[in-house]
Amino acid sequence: MKKGSITRRLENLIFGARIWIIAFFVVLTVLMAWSATHLRIDAGFAKLLPLKHEYMQTFVEYEREFGGANRILIALIAKDGDIFTPEFFGTLEQATADVFFIPGVDRAQVSSIFTPNVRFTEVVEDGISGGNVVPADFQPTTEGLEQVRQNILKAGILGRLVAGDFSGAIISAQLLDVDPITGERLDYIAVGRLLEEQIRAPYQSDTVDVHIIGFAKVVSDIAEGATRIVLFFFVALAITSVLVFFYTRSFRLTLVPIGCSLIAVIWQLGLLPLLGYGIDPMGLLVPFLIFAIAVSHGVQMITANTAALRTGASAMDAARTSFRQLVIPGTIALVSDTIGFVTISLIDVQVIQEMAVTASLGVAVIILTNLLLLPVLLSYVHFDEGYHSRVAEQTQDLRPYWHFFSKATRRKPAAAIIGVSLVLLGVGLWKASDIQIGDMHSGVPELRQDSRYNQDSEVITENFAIGIDTLSVITETRSEGCMDYDIMTNIDYFAWHMQNVEGVQSVVSLPGVAKVINAGWNEGSLKWRVLPRNPTTMVQAVGYVPTATGLLNPNCSVMPVMVFTEDHKAGTIERIVSEVKDFRETLAHPEVSYRLATGNIGVMAATNELVAAAQYPILLCVFSAVILLCFVQFRSWRAVLCIILPLALVSILTYALMSLLEIGLKVSTLPVVALGVGVGVDYGIYIFSRLRSYLDEGRSLENAYLHTLAITGNGVAFTGVTLAIGVATWIFSPLKFQADMGILLTFLFIVNMLGALFLLPALAAWLLPHREKPSGCSIPKHRGDQDGAKTRHPPLNTKDSPPL
Repeated sequence: MKKGSITRRLENLIFGARIWIIAFFVVLTVLMAWSATHLRIDAGFAKLLPLKHEYMQTFVEYEREFGGANRILIALIAKDGDIFTPEFFGTLEQATADVFFIPGVDRAQVSSIFTPNVRFTEVVEDGISGGNVVPADFQPTTEGLEQVRQNILKAGILGRLVAGDFSGAIISAQLLDVDPITGERLDYIAVGRLLEEQIRAPYQSDTVDVHIIGFAKVVSDIAEGATRIVLFFFVALAITSVLVFFYTRSFRLTLVPIGCSLIAVIWQLGLLPLLGYGIDPMGLLVPFLIFAIAVSHGVQMITANTAALRTGASAMDAARTSFRQLVIPGTIALVSDTIGFVTISLIDVQVIQEMAVTASLGVAVIILTNLLLLPVLLSYVHFDEGYHSRVAEQTQDLRPYWHFFSKATRRKPAAAIIGVSLVLLGVGLWKASDIQIGDMHSGVPELRQDSRYNQDSEVITENFAIGIDTLSVITETRSEGCMDYDIMTNIDYFAWHMQNVEGVQSVVSLPGVAKVINAGWNEGSLKWRVLPRNPTTMVQAVGYVPTATGLLNPNCSVMPVMVFTEDHKAGTIERIVSEVKDFRETLAHPEVSYRLATGNIGVMAATNELVAAAQYPILLCVFSAVILLCFVQFRSWRAVLCIILPLALVSILTYALMSLLEIGLKVSTLPVVALGVGVGVDYGIYIFSRLRSYLDEGRSLENAYLHTLAITGNGVAFTGVTLAIGVATWIFSPLKFQADMGILLTFLFIVNMLGALFLLPALAAWLLPHREKPSGCSIPKHRGDQDGAKTRHPPLNTKDSPPL
């Protein structure tokens, strides 16, 4: 069956049941709006884990035994620089007790100088003695405080739980992914709020500063900024509505595409709870992207409808014509968008896969709202002569610009455009090669550098030798391996090797602690700070190290080496992981296996490697699908090249811009890749579809493109500028990742528009078969549409000018 016949039958079916279709959408929209009220912010640490990656298999295997990466650090800093005061110790003790009762805290993993799992050992006349750093009978007297100072030094926790200059102390805690009281997934936003209400607010004073970092705080702070994301959405909505009104010169024509786009967003949000999904804080921008894509397609439908109205068609005929012209290219474009988002799910990380589902649902809904509901609504919109005169005036004003743009189809200007594009391609490839996989700044890149969280992180990093950024390398060996001198020496050498890697702040390992204890058995002499060769003496050195330290398991067959890093920048992670791999391949003891990795740096390293491995397959899948769909639509490799080459150039330039602005490729920026392809395909397919229809009438390329600009090109230019202005407001968001997305999307909307308006016709000038310009004005007053229907063209005032 021919496409034209199918389109005609579908058209008759839809426009023959307009009332039922509108009623269907009204009922479903109400139901979806009700369902959307049940949508919840669904943040989970486990959702960030690429569970099938080698590192995460190690992570899951040892998470319960040694703790995972979901840690919070609470630093209390004495403003006068001295923690040894009764007031500070009272605050630290009470704050430690309160941390135990934060929902989801693993109480066995809470550590501070007031918890019993923080102990010291020392040599006394009778042998080895030890105890809690803060003894059970502690009194905050001068003598008691001095005793704690000595115990801190003996425990070797200076720089870890106590600042190196004794200006602050840390409370460390691990969070479970499930609340043990309710049995439900832990609400990280609530945990972050409780940390503020029960820890920071009560204990922040004129003498003590409180600083809190950790995943729960990141999620909570991002969610706090989410209310502002909604504000920016309404700002973008207002700007878009005003510009659409300026473009259409009609309140009713403004209301229809904006309303259909909002319905698409409502359906998207309403479908998520019905399918059992929430929305992650990182995915909050996806509905805004769907709104932008919906507006883009809606404007194309309005433009086609207006062009038909200018010929004198009735509202019904204009709506049917615009539907008939755009249903196939619009569907192809939106299917391309959907494929682009679906391919993101190739990355086996739950949060990315959920974003792919959310985006794909939204694009699928746009097919219904913008290609089905919108033309049906347009069939009820009627206009007076004043509207037609305003549209004619607008067309007359734009005519000089379209004449200028149409010169891109001439061989010489086209060659210049292609030459400039090749230069941009070279520059883009050069800069794009520098793009980093992962974060490129210290602190949390989703938040601005002056945010409270990043300021807290900076303070903790400056005052302590540890931070939230930790890589634990799991060393596996035989049972009682910690009694073997050769095994312990190899692990000690590994720890020393990692300590000297750029970006490593400090390293903690069992051999390092054992050497301190061995020196303690020998009057603290530094010359005895070595690993003893005698197995009995080795037992003596490690026997006082409890498993609660996380440095060994009960049978001493696993001994994690904790590497604390200065930051989590992509370069730092890559360098440290590379050093671990080099060591285990060349210097590892035959009986020791060095396994990567636990700790939050281990999670980031796994995610970065997964993104790096998947980005090119994703691009290959997206472009392959787009090429196939375009070929099916146009049945011409020349047409495919005209659409795909500008798209590929914009994708490369987007990578170059990310590199230039130091925006890493990661979970929060990966959707930009798919979106860039999607937006470019939309523009290219709409323009080339209209251009080909005019070429099929026998027009010259320049004449055909001039008419294309007056209708489809008009909509593309307007959409690109309007959406760019709307998302440009995001640049002022307090959330850094939203600001970055605003920059990238503004760039994508503008550059894709320019690529479709200039590079596409320039390529067509050299790739498509050359037609001589018909003499005089050869445009017939009537032309056949795809199915043989006649649509009247008005007479032209000047040669080769677009229709009024």
